[in-house]
Amino acid sequence: MAEDKKELAPELKEKLKAEFDQDWRKEQRKSVPAKERMKLARQKMPERPAGVRNKDFQEVNIGLTPEMAQVEARRCLDCANPQCVTGCPVSIDIPSFVKLIEKGEFLAAAWKLKETNSLPAICGRVCPQESQCEEVCTMKKASGVPVAIGNLERFASDFERLSGSLKIPPLPPPSGKKAAVIGAGPAGLTVAGDLAKLGHEVTIFEALHEAGGVLIYGIPEFRLPKAILKAEVDYLKRLGVTVRTSFVVGLTATIDDLRNEGYEAFFVGSGAGLPNFMKIPGENLVGVYSANEYLTRVNLMRAYDFPAYDTPVFKARTAAVIGGGNVAMDSVRTAKRLGAERAVIVYRRSRAEMPARTEEIHHAEEEGIEFQLLTTPIRYLGDEHGRVRAMECQKMGLGEPDASGRRRPVPIEGSEYTMDVDLVVCAIGQSPNPLIPQTTPGLKMGKWGNVEVDWTTMATSLPGVYAGGDIVRGGATVILAMGDARIAAAQMDKYLRR
Repeated sequence: MAEDKKELAPELKEKLKAEFDQDWRKEQRKSVPAKERMKLARQKMPERPAGVRNKDFQEVNIGLTPEMAQVEARRCLDCANPQCVTGCPVSIDIPSFVKLIEKGEFLAAAWKLKETNSLPAICGRVCPQESQCEEVCTMKKASGVPVAIGNLERFASDFERLSGSLKIPPLPPPSGKKAAVIGAGPAGLTVAGDLAKLGHEVTIFEALHEAGGVLIYGIPEFRLPKAILKAEVDYLKRLGVTVRTSFVVGLTATIDDLRNEGYEAFFVGSGAGLPNFMKIPGENLVGVYSANEYLTRVNLMRAYDFPAYDTPVFKARTAAVIGGGNVAMDSVRTAKRLGAERAVIVYRRSRAEMPARTEEIHHAEEEGIEFQLLTTPIRYLGDEHGRVRAMECQKMGLGEPDASGRRRPVPIEGSEYTMDVDLVVCAIGQSPNPLIPQTTPGLKMGKWGNVEVDWTTMATSLPGVYAGGDIVRGGATVILAMGDARIAAAQMDKYLRR
């Protein structure tokens, strides 16, 4: 009689696989020496032509081919002390997923990513890898050009989605504990995914009619297609996460109301949706938008897809966007795609101080965006109908560094001039949403309206209530919000089990 075949325990399988991968890496280091890897050129991400893409909302970057991805992955030096992991706010096992791509195991690479990141297709598109994981990449120190970690992350996650081989990890038995997540932005989605994989019952309460937060209302289709976001949200739902939209916590129900419904732990990830203005004359004129309103009309309400979606948005002849961050780049490139003959960034510092990603600035320049640097508006001028018609500006010089470390802009007397505009978008930052703090007694707040937390645990002043992302930081990046969320989820799990 043949012997019964016994299935290996999952932890033993994982140990054996790790040992195999380690041996494989050793062999690779022997067969492909570091000097040979350093000779490989970084694979340039294919892009749609600038003169074509600036007239529509299709994605700019096309994505690496499998062959390009494997060549790029081969550039990884597989260093003994990989700094790239320490540079990632969510601690992705970067060497492992990159080496899986090099081996041609693309699905395994995607699954490795999802062990620590529930939104890899999004992170691969919008995260500032150049200032995080790629900044500390050993290949950058050795050759000056880092491994394209973000592009590889995007490739692996896209490969999984397009192949239809979505893998749901084995889930533990239900813990019997309920957690409420307030806000379906990047922080909320990350917390929900982590808690669901730990066996907890998770409900996301989202004020808008679709999940995604800033990912859906703030980032344009040409940078992050909404189909990608929907696929990531659907993955979380398959993990067991419930998403309740059009539910405004603080209005529909308070945190105390939800506590009475049996929720024991809470994560506040309601973002920074309160726009900042410069408080200069003329800001109430028709045609002067906040970036939040302008981008929400175009992205969430799909004004770009008129007349299929009948959302009004003004299509300018000359559009001026105030600011130098990613939101400003999104706004000005959107205005160009909506038909602006002239689309201008007006920024009070020089290009060296611009906080936007280098790639976004480069794409904007390629698409015909004009940059008026060391310039600030001092008032807006209107016509007889109350619509903005011009903007008075003043040139700036750079003084000593301020608290941000950047040189402070200083007005130059007598440098005023007038610029004709019929659309202005103010993209100078945003403040945390005030509704939850106003309706949650005992929640300690900072002087800028942010929720105060213990940064080691993301715990607030209220027991069982945690927070992260823009409600804590003000306007920040997607990946920093996700990093906050991973810390919070681990602590919420401990709290629930206690």
